[in-house]
This record gives sequence, structure tokens and C-alpha cells, in this order.
Amino acid sequence: MSFIPGERLHYAETHFKFRLPWSLLFRPWPEILVDAPFQFVPGAEPTLWIAVRDAHRFPTLLEEIEIQIKARDAATADASNKKFNLQIKATEQFGFYPVKIGTLEPGRYEVHCKITARRINENGNASGQARTFRRWNYPGLRPSPLQFRVLASELPMAPGYVSGEMHCHTHYSADHVEHGATPEVMQQAAKAVGLDFVSFTDHAYDFAYTTEDYTREAESPIPRFDSLREEVRVLNEKDNSPLLIAGEEISAGNSKGENVHMTALGPECYLPGLGDCGRNWLENRPTFRIPKLLQMTKAHCFAAHPMQPMGLLEKFIFRRGYWSHQDLNLDADHKIRGIQFWNGSRDEGFMLGREWWIKELGKENYLLPIGGNDAHGDLNDTTFVHLPLISLGHSRDHVFGRVRTVVKLDENQETGEPLSLEGLNAAFAGDNCYVTDGPALWWERSDAHGVKSILFHARSTDDIGGAFRYIRIYGRKRMTNGKLAREESVRMESLVAAPASTDIVVPIDNYAYLRAECETASGKFALTSAAKAD
Repeated sequence: MSFIPGERLHYAETHFKFRLPWSLLFRPWPEILVDAPFQFVPGAEPTLWIAVRDAHRFPTLLEEIEIQIKARDAATADASNKKFNLQIKATEQFGFYPVKIGTLEPGRYEVHCKITARRINENGNASGQARTFRRWNYPGLRPSPLQFRVLASELPMAPGYVSGEMHCHTHYSADHVEHGATPEVMQQAAKAVGLDFVSFTDHAYDFAYTTEDYTREAESPIPRFDSLREEVRVLNEKDNSPLLIAGEEISAGNSKGENVHMTALGPECYLPGLGDCGRNWLENRPTFRIPKLLQMTKAHCFAAHPMQPMGLLEKFIFRRGYWSHQDLNLDADHKIRGIQFWNGSRDEGFMLGREWWIKELGKENYLLPIGGNDAHGDLNDTTFVHLPLISLGHSRDHVFGRVRTVVKLDENQETGEPLSLEGLNAAFAGDNCYVTDGPALWWERSDAHGVKSILFHARSTDDIGGAFRYIRIYGRKRMTNGKLAREESVRMESLVAAPASTDIVVPIDNYAYLRAECETASGKFALTSAAKAD
């Protein structure tokens, strides 16, 4: 969370005034927004969610919703209109109300929503003039239609792998400018988009402050962290698919004493980190440095958006910095397991983070590439506070479940056995994963006819662009002095305009490792972890 202009924040909080008498964003209504998963896999019923926040302060009756569904593909049906009589009394701080819109043919859709609502008076009755909102009631923000795709076929998937969202936030990440969705909503959204697991990574500093007043420190952060864990436990008992994991995003101190973010996959206990929480202004020293935090847990930990560019004000006010080689704790028993450099979009932070990961591979540090979205709710698109008290913004970045991390299960995992945190921990202890926003791209070792090779597989479908623009194999050779050479493209084995189902065999020869990247005709991308020679 940051108050710096331009920082992308999500599910905007518009009522907080920072103890000031005014705000251009303040309205005596709850925040109301209609959201929906960005895609629906076969068998998932298209569902919209009406997110209502701060209704405990401004009780509101949601009377009806009108929905216009427009097909964006010529092959799909014409536009249709639906109206639902809701009569929902919204009185909670966080409320999420589903609206099932019926079966749709495969294709791309644009959905326009109009909600009619009326405030509830102190007697519990609807009063005053009804108001109509298009998609949301955020002040000064033009309405934008929902956009989603109903898939004609299952997502391409490597056999024996599971895919998940590795960086997202629930309503426990709630503060002056943003909030997330409930674990229940995110589990159902995960099922709709085709995920096997979700790792919730709520801010360590938000657990440390009360929901009722974001500036008041709680007596202890542990009860709120335990509350998330209990919600997750109950939901997993009801339905183990997708598996939910209560994790954390911790503000940690790097080797320079600056704040960086680290995510933990299902830690055994709460890990403290309040350095850049924004509540204490220039009192922004890290609570603990990375090595100390790693000593406090056995959970797999990942460098989160390690090279995301930031402004001078953000560095000064929040003492934020970047990750470096020294921060990976590689000489210790418990080290950083991977680098989450794909954080919702392939922007400058992605390019710089990918470059750093490749440099670490050159040092024979085989960290896993990790993808996530940093979504706070944000099932379809992103709404955020652009300038606190003044303006809001909107983008299509950081959408829940769009960028997936796909990891190979341990061979000891029984076929058909329910996925568990233990199973995921074993998978992330291995070296085989890929990150993607569409195609499947994975490798396996081969020793056919006594020739050691890496067999790469690339799969796409018409839903995500069909054939590939390219499939590229990269490798790094070991020189006679034992050091690794510069990474190079294995050009003889790289394909341009490759079919949607392509297999490539590359002899390992004297390569220390091989890895692959691909992109479909529609721009969907994937890259693999490094396949070591031994």
C-alpha cells in the first residue's frame, strides 16, 4: 500500500479523509462495484459479484440490477438484456452478492451493468430518491464494462502439474485507500478461471491494525491472522478445490536496511513487517531483515516484485528499495525459493526482474520463476486511488488469476489425492515449474538411447491465440574453467510460427541448463524454470 501518485491500488476505499474535513472522493454511500472473473472455464456458470463496502456506515438497499450482455465475437449470439430484482439490504462492512447470469456460448463478452439502489434510514426502511449507478458509484470515474471470455475448451495444462495464484489479497488487506475480496469469493472466482490453488498474501502490516480504524494499532496482529487461517480452513473443508492457503506479504529489511516485500506460502505463524505500512510516516525502518524472517519460518518464501520501479518520494517516505543478490540468503539453510518478477503485466518491473533472475541462473542459483497478480479482489479489471482524496483510476492490470504459476507435483503425490499444502511445499522444493497467462510450456528430462536431453512441450488452444509466434530455447554452456558462459538462444531448436502443439528435443550436451519461452499469436506468454543438466 502506498499513497504515492501513480501507484496502482485496488478496490478503492473512498471514505477515508486522513483526519481532514473534506475529500473530493467522499460520498454518503457505500462503495458499490460489479465485478466478475475475467474468464470462465467449461462447466463454470457465469456469475457477477456486487461488491459493497462501508455499508455498515451507509446502509443501502440494492433494489435491482439491469445487465446488457454483448457478444464481441461474430460467432456468438447477439446482445441480450436481463433484469434481476435484488432487494438486498447491504449493512455490512464488506458484502459480496452473486448474480448468476445463465449459460453463455463460448466467446468473448462485454457486459454493461446498471444498479438501482436506495439508502436505508435509521428505522431500517428504504428512504429517499433511488439512485442508479453504471458498473460502480466511484465519484469521477467513468464506467467501464466488464469483459470476459467463456472458454470453448479446458486451459492447456501440463500433466501432473497444478496451477495457482501466488500473490493476491483478501479483505484483510484493507486500509486507507484499498481493500480486497473475501476468501469465499476468491475461491469461487479461482474455480471459474481454472486454478487449482490460491495463496493469499495479505499485508503483514494490515494484520497489525484494526479493521474499524486503519490508523489504530491492534493489541496483537495474531488474532486477525488466525481469523484468516480459520476462514481458509472452513472453506477448504467445504470444498478442497481450489485449495486455499493463508500466506503473507511481509515488509522485510534488505541488506541496505530498506523495505522490500517478501511473500510466504502458508507460514506456521504470523511474520511481522510494518516498515512501510504508511501509518507512521517517516518512522519507516524495517521490523526485521530478511535473514531473521527466514529463521522464523520453514515456509517457502519468494521475492515479491523485486525490481518494480518506484519514485524518489516512495523511496524517501516509505524507505522502499530493491532486492539484490545478498538478500537471497543463499548461504543459509533456509533461502529464498523463487523470484516473483511477473506481477500482473509484462512491464518494466517484469523485464528488470527477469534479467536479474537470469543473472542468478548464471551464478548457478536455480531460483524458481514465480508469477502472480497482486490482485486486491480485481477479478475483471483494476480500480484504484490515483491521488488520495482527489481522483481515482482504472486499468486492466493486476487481474486475479490471469498470471498463473504452474508447478510439477512430487512423484510421490498419489493420483487423485486432494491437493494439500504439504503437497505444494514438496512441489516448490523441486525445480520444475512454469509461469503463464495462457499457454502451457514445460520440460522433462530424457535419456533416450543414452543421449541426455531436455524435452520441451508447448500447448495452446484457439481461446488463447492458437499457434505460437515463437518458441525459444535458451541455454548457458559450461566453459573449460568450470564457469558458466553468457546465456544464449539455442537457435537451431527455436521455432517461429510454431503449431499449437509443439515438442522440441534439445541434447543437453555441455549446457549447464536449458529453459524456454513462448508467445501465442494473441500475445499470451509463458516461460519455464531452468532445467539443470544433472
